Amino acid sequence: MPITRFLERENFDAETRRILGVAFEAARVALRTDSDAYINEAIAKKMIDFAKAGERSPDLLCERVLNVIRMHM
Repeated sequence: MPITRFLERENFDAETRRILGVAFEAARVALRTDSDAYINEAIAKKMIDFAKAGERSPDLLCERVLNVIRMHM
């Protein structure tokens, strides 16, 4: 599942969208979530928040999102 459907209302450049896509897939693999819509949406929303705050490293985006989600599990 690509992150693009969650980016429809966002104004990110192509490179940021690519980075978010890489980070999104890495987080999904780490959490072993394939079709859980709730978790996919939570991952995407949190990544978008971090990207809006200026984060552009796919590794750090993934790590930060995983930390947040794991704290709430």
